[in-house]
Amino acid sequence: MPIIYLSPSTQENNLYVSGGSEEEWMNRLADAMVPYLDASGIQYRRNTPDMTAASSIRASNAGNYDLHLALHSNASAPANYGQTRGIIVFYYPGSTRGKRAADIMADNLKAIYPLPNNVRSQSTTSIGEVRQPRAPSVFLELGYHDNADDAAWIKSNLDRIAQNLVLSLTEYFNIPFLYPQAPRAAVVDVNWGSLNIRSRPSTSAPIIARAYDGARLTVINQWQNWYLVSFDGVIGYASGDFITLL
Repeated sequence: MPIIYLSPSTQENNLYVSGGSEEEWMNRLADAMVPYLDASGIQYRRNTPDMTAASSIRASNAGNYDLHLALHSNASAPANYGQTRGIIVFYYPGSTRGKRAADIMADNLKAIYPLPNNVRSQSTTSIGEVRQPRAPSVFLELGYHDNADDAAWIKSNLDRIAQNLVLSLTEYFNIPFLYPQAPRAAVVDVNWGSLNIRSRPSTSAPIIARAYDGARLTVINQWQNWYLVSFDGVIGYASGDFITLL
């Protein structure tokens, strides 16, 4: 299953016109994403507000991540203060996977942002969190926090935006988007040695673990006849035909 580095803004001095900071609201957005990431089986590591962009990049590069996702909101030039609206999803030129992730996010955000024609993906070499991570990187500028309408949209739509971003991640990783459910205890029930746990709900997906008959596991979610399970520190999909809920 995929793992991302989630990097909400650490810019506490970038203030929203309606109160609060970029750091605060992007961390709130990251908080809102967590239940949907967990529900869909996307693992993550996350920076902390006391970090900087530089230390976030170092932490990302110290791991082996499938995507680096930076969450930010934008600010207008002083001459246009409060007048600009829109979403930009940045990626590094030449990064095929970064561009694909950015394009998916931009396309999906058009469905919920009030001005869909003002949403676009764009390449850049000037942003460190796009240029420096080892993983494919997306840097999201989610509206303009100096614009009253954009600031209000972000604040009043955190859950909707969070769902939309995780939906884009599941599309990028080619796995189902699932809503949160209460975890359930379960046991493997096979007539042979072990049950295959796979990276996606398909018999052609790679096997990432094997659970022996009688093994206890946790069912996180369900997609058709497949269970998303946690077993021995591994998260993946297993056929529901061979799992008994307790």
